[in-house]
Amino acid sequence: MRQFLRAKIHRATITEADLEYMGSVTIDSELMERVDIAPYERVLIVDNTNGARLETYAIPGPAGSGVLCINGAAAHLVKEGDRVILMAFGFGDKPEPPKQILVDEKNSYVRDIATEERGVIDTVPAV
Repeated sequence: MRQFLRAKIHRATITEADLEYMGSVTIDSELMERVDIAPYERVLIVDNTNGARLETYAIPGPAGSGVLCINGAAAHLVKEGDRVILMAFGFGDKPEPPKQILVDEKNSYVRDIATEERGVIDTVPAV
């Protein structure tokens, strides 16, 4: 078994950073559903603004809110306004095309970038 990318929310914007919350990342539940990230699933966050990388778990926020809130100690690494990529991985014997979406600066769904590159894994250029 190998671990492969299975879900990605590309170029999202951090809307809040709450140092006092007890950990995790709050993600608009509509976005979670689009890429099949489950509540409490482990996610990797890559901060395009400052280069930080961290792992945490996802918790659903209000659908359609655009919320993307870094909670707890991770708020030292990722700040409000930072642009990030959120990724989830799964195990398998061979790679499958991951679910990938692009969002705008308000974290509203723009398009399914996996459909554009069906069969080619993670080759969509940065916007």
